[in-house]
Amino acid sequence: METVEKYVAHLDHKKRVTLRGAAYEYYEVTEYDSGCILLVPRVLAVPEGISPETLACMDKCMENYKKGITFEPIDFSKYNL
Repeated sequence: METVEKYVAHLDHKKRVTLRGAAYEYYEVTEYDSGCILLVPRVLAVPEGISPETLACMDKCMENYKKGITFEPIDFSKYNL
């Protein structure tokens, strides 16, 4: 891995660290017991909408539910959850 920039950072009075020239607004922070801190850039994206086909399927499922067309309840006790 190639070093792009190296500098000394310090905590301000609110115990914050400022990243110079940060390329991303959000970072996932992983702190190790050795004192190392790993910052991984995170891009928060707006989730895509629900497709018309999925909405139609959900509408059909609700119609069936209201008509009483359903499966028997699933017994989860046989699973070690």
